[in-house]
Amino acid sequence: MQLQDKIYVAGHNGMVGSAIVRRLKADGFQQIIVRSSKELDLRNQVAVNAFFEKEKPAYVFLAAAKVGGIIANNTYRADFLYDNLMMETNVIHASYQQGVKKLLFLGSSCIYPKLAPQPIKEEHLLTGLLEPTNEPYAIAKIAGIKLCEAFRDQYGCNFIAAMPTNLYGKGDNYHLQNSHVIPALLRKFDEAKTSRKNTVEIWGTGTPLREFMFVDDLADGCVFLMKNYNDRQFVNIGTGQELSIHDLAKLVKEVVGFTGDIVFDTTKPDGTPRKLMDSSLIHKLGWHHQTLLQDGLKLAYQYFKESANRL
Repeated sequence: MQLQDKIYVAGHNGMVGSAIVRRLKADGFQQIIVRSSKELDLRNQVAVNAFFEKEKPAYVFLAAAKVGGIIANNTYRADFLYDNLMMETNVIHASYQQGVKKLLFLGSSCIYPKLAPQPIKEEHLLTGLLEPTNEPYAIAKIAGIKLCEAFRDQYGCNFIAAMPTNLYGKGDNYHLQNSHVIPALLRKFDEAKTSRKNTVEIWGTGTPLREFMFVDDLADGCVFLMKNYNDRQFVNIGTGQELSIHDLAKLVKEVVGFTGDIVFDTTKPDGTPRKLMDSSLIHKLGWHHQTLLQDGLKLAYQYFKESANRL
């Protein structure tokens, strides 16, 4: 990529897309194209084709997606499957038609089987059953991977794909029911501190192991792949490090400054015991994350406090 190249970031208002835009701007790229969902409905093939024909981007970061928590994924199964299929299909096909030099499709770690071996390697895709609650979203993301592979195989398109681990950072969702674990914990501990509660209750035993990455590190990894990687195999992007929910809660407690106790409700489910992605492929290419978890949590808490859209 050259600094004057036109680069389209689909999904620039989301946590991942906005981080990619921040990284590109920091690197000095001058022609970053963005459109909000109100300006361009990516589910509309005619509109997407017209946009690509007019703008003719040289590079595309496809970070647009309909996302949500477990309840939303399981309730609006048709919407999650249809909307994500349409968005990625239209953008990938238009990229082919307009001769985009390179496209990077962003997937999700939920593409892997529910009972995949740990740590999860790229080769574990389609080797077992998916987690039922988010199966439609996972299937849509798998289809995106396969679309990139198919356009590469049939037409020689330089379309690549990357699968990020669990993310957190600026632009996160802090809803207590619909958010992921880090933003939910940040809000829980902050509210407990503000209301001077003595305890914070967390579901489960605290023993499950999880991997987390600061979203700006993901953006750095995406730009790295766009500049340096041209192979068919999609790539995991993670830290290669994991910690228990118990240890994560202790870290969040420290960052927020809550002085009470943590109570684990062991009558509530733990979820998957372990979920760690094998990121050895991107590590061998020379990329590694830069943000330590404790430093990232401090930044995430700062973003939370500054957010005007907290629920």
